Amino acid sequence: MMKALKTLAGAALALSIASGGAQAQQVLFWSTQARPVEETQKMRDEVLKGFAGAVDYQVAEIGPWLTRLQAELQADTGTIGVLGGLHGDFSSTGADLVDLSGVDVGTVKVNEAYKKLGMLGTGEQKYLPWMQATYLMAANKQALQYLPQGVDLNTITYDQLIEWSKNIADKTGSPKFGFPAGPKGLKHRFFEGFLYPSYTGSMVTKFRSAEAETAWNKFKELWQYTNPNSTNYAFMQEPLLSGDVWVAFDHVARLADAFNKKPDEFVAFPAPAGPAGRGFMPVVAGVAIPKTSPDMDKAKALVAYMLKPETQIATLKATNFFPVVDVKLPDDMPASVKAFGPAIAIMTGASDALPALLPMGLGDLDGKFNQIYTDSFERIVLGGEDVHGVLGEEATALKAIIDQSKAPCWAPDKPSDGACPVD
Repeated sequence: MMKALKTLAGAALALSIASGGAQAQQVLFWSTQARPVEETQKMRDEVLKGFAGAVDYQVAEIGPWLTRLQAELQADTGTIGVLGGLHGDFSSTGADLVDLSGVDVGTVKVNEAYKKLGMLGTGEQKYLPWMQATYLMAANKQALQYLPQGVDLNTITYDQLIEWSKNIADKTGSPKFGFPAGPKGLKHRFFEGFLYPSYTGSMVTKFRSAEAETAWNKFKELWQYTNPNSTNYAFMQEPLLSGDVWVAFDHVARLADAFNKKPDEFVAFPAPAGPAGRGFMPVVAGVAIPKTSPDMDKAKALVAYMLKPETQIATLKATNFFPVVDVKLPDDMPASVKAFGPAIAIMTGASDALPALLPMGLGDLDGKFNQIYTDSFERIVLGGEDVHGVLGEEATALKAIIDQSKAPCWAPDKPSDGACPVD
């Protein structure tokens, strides 16, 4: 087996050298992101064209991406200059990444929460954040007249959202909060990355805690003022456009059409905060440098270039991933981008921001992990079962999944040695 691995590593390295040797003066940017052909070409032609040097932007799925990287690291030499990937892509390679703490990004203000994620639990900056996508709240402007007195959308809490939704239902005669609870809706991401972290500061460890029981009871309160058709919704942009829903939660890609078709009718705002913080689930991509990078100065220059405001805007246009630095968006952006950009910046930069990463290390058990949160919702909220009893049973199933995968904890849970504990 070891011999086979070494053969594979050698073959990958040979391919790496063969493909990179002819362009030795270029910085090879090896990425898992912007893989669709159109996005890859835009990265080359529009995003990287302003860099003071040649860049060879190449993409691969996570398997080949990691194989080539590991082959070069094993050989202690390579051609990869800069790495681009999601947070999880770097989780197994942190020890082989250069500390980027000293990279000069000038006066650019990089999102602090994402910078902390980029440390991968160490004292070094293993990657710098590059771009992001996430989930947001959206509201029809008609709903704003029913906001509780003194409530600011940018700092809204779950209690205030419940009171607001009640006001709307009472005044209009029908519940108008909307939630993607349909079979193809992303409801599990809300519970994993928003509700749980906001009340427990955790996604896994405190799954059946007293704080988790409070979270589910609060969501049951909100459900009283939720459009019952929500159990059929997958994309919230459609009920927002029809007027069936006035306030909604969803992924930005599933809200965009409403803002682009009727830009004057809707506002976007951050997810609510709970007692433990403003939980939100970012899809964070970063840039890193492997220890085998052939030209550290050029590689660090490219990393700094990717964080320049103009580069961040070009990246948004090319990939639909949003900036991770403070930047003013130009006027020629789609209406959805103009609306979402400021809301994302406020949410991710808030003093109570609590990022919760996509589940990691679960392998082919990822779907079963998500189902735990969906089943809990269906049993507690739709089925009316006892919160304490349901969480006890579902926690047992969750622990079995975590133990089988041996997945260590990820944010917002604290790092663990071995499988993430379910208390």
